[in-house]
Amino acid sequence: MSKTKIYLKSIIIPVIIGGIVGLIISKFIDYNLLQKPPLAPPAILFPIIWTILYILMGISYGRLKSKELIDEEINRIYYIQLALNALWPIFFFVFKWRLFSFVWIILLTIAVLLMVIKFYKNDKLAGLLQIPYLLWSIFATYLNLGVYILNN
Repeated sequence: MSKTKIYLKSIIIPVIIGGIVGLIISKFIDYNLLQKPPLAPPAILFPIIWTILYILMGISYGRLKSKELIDEEINRIYYIQLALNALWPIFFFVFKWRLFSFVWIILLTIAVLLMVIKFYKNDKLAGLLQIPYLLWSIFATYLNLGVYILNN
């Protein structure tokens, strides 16, 4: 497979998953109705930020795949974090399980950290491109906890 096809496929998969999740949760999003902690961004930023993060995720994975640096462990951690990521907004917005979502996002953040480490060990740039995702996951963990505390 050509490098272009590898990168396109690698980018399209997380973007499509994010888009599908966005469609699923769109009728249930109550973000503007919630009490939010300090530094909570406006709702309009979330789809922009997530699109950028999904693209970076795909570029990193594509980089590893195009260099034939993908192994079973990388695949496992990559797809586990992608599944954890996809399920979090469903738990948070559709089911309104704010405390459960907080525990879930901690698991997601740990998975992202493990992914960053594994990617970095195999290709420094692939790992570094995931730092914004890790930082956003940590920030989202703070937001989730703040929303839980302020709305209970």
